[in-house]
Amino acid sequence: MAILRVKEIIGMGKKEQDSKMLELQKEMIKIRSQITTGAVKETAKVRNIRRTIARILTLQKMSGGSTEKK
Repeated sequence: MAILRVKEIIGMGKKEQDSKMLELQKEMIKIRSQITTGAVKETAKVRNIRRTIARILTLQKMSGGSTEKK
């Protein structure tokens, strides 16, 4: 999963942001379960996903729920 930057998130619509956030949350759950079983050693992926989710939520909150270009 690529890390989304602020410019990329701003370019997305509300529905696209929500679907991306859901996809990231599912991937984070999958990676966390793999870490607990010892299958994955790259724990930094969880941090990157968590930060990307936070970026999306922050931009949605700052813009009142809509980050579409005007």
